[in-house]
Amino acid sequence: MARAARAGTRVDAALLVACALIAVMAMVLPSGTRDAVAAALQRSLARPLLGLQRQSERARAALNERDAIVQRLDSLAMRDAASRRLEAENATLRGLLGIGAQLRTGFIPANALHGRLPGESHTLVLTAGRREGVLPNSAVVAPEGLVGRLTFVDERTSHAILWSHPNFRASAMSADGQTVGIVAPHLTGQASSVCRGLDETACAGPDRMLLELRGVAYRDALDTGTTVVTTGLGGVFPRGIVVGRVIGEIPTTEQWTRTYLLRAAAHPAWVSSVLILDPTLRGSDLAPAWPDSSGGAAARARAIAAGDSLRQLNEAARLAELQRVTDSVAAAGGRPAPGPRDSVRRIP
Repeated sequence: MARAARAGTRVDAALLVACALIAVMAMVLPSGTRDAVAAALQRSLARPLLGLQRQSERARAALNERDAIVQRLDSLAMRDAASRRLEAENATLRGLLGIGAQLRTGFIPANALHGRLPGESHTLVLTAGRREGVLPNSAVVAPEGLVGRLTFVDERTSHAILWSHPNFRASAMSADGQTVGIVAPHLTGQASSVCRGLDETACAGPDRMLLELRGVAYRDALDTGTTVVTTGLGGVFPRGIVVGRVIGEIPTTEQWTRTYLLRAAAHPAWVSSVLILDPTLRGSDLAPAWPDSSGGAAARARAIAAGDSLRQLNEAARLAELQRVTDSVAAAGGRPAPGPRDSVRRIP
């Protein structure tokens, strides 16, 4: 083993001496001869090494170009995700503007802060309090419909229970006013038997994201898809706030009443901005403020039309950027890695 190592060392030393002698000889040769020798070496011994060098340079340039394309595609994907969030927020704000245009007065806008601790999943903290004129037991609504009611108000904030809270109750009726009942959160886990055979989107999500319309007179049958709104009774919720839509009837042991399962109009987890209704509106009919009535639909259409031009400009800019990146990839003569291709496919 030691003998082989000594032999390898002698060979390396001999090669080093030979290279040094060749370098000295090349330095003393005339320039013409030196160039001819260099050209001959490049065509013979050094040709494979030069080929490897050119390939490594091309590979390095291709990798640099690929990294630049990856960064641009990832940046575009992040911008697209951010624009989608902004579009959702803008849609919510436009919906609140539509409701405000119908009510004109008697409401206070607020942001909704969701709790993360156990027991806070059915409550909201709102960024408006006594300083803004908020009073306890006021109704809380979103562009989609009913959210909950206030239970506590301090100087700068207020606390509300959502319709998914076990203690939540509201008097409700069908949109035509012919059928009346009491709305409560669905907590019994009976949705599977009702939802069997229905459209998957009708019963998607956990059971507690559903509502029950209880105490409906047995002679009053509701069709699937019927809109349910508040009655204005009870001294908390004004008449006409959208609560949800009928999914089906829940079998019960009651002989004189029916219970219906509802898909709620407003999903608590998606609520970010709300309106707190002033108690002075409790005797009003707010049906025109929601899309289920012609007045609400017209107001919503006017509010959304105001943002159409801006949305079209953003869409055009996004498509132009995507086209520019695609052209760059084609010009580079290669394909991006699987990650970037997935990013491109995710962008509609």
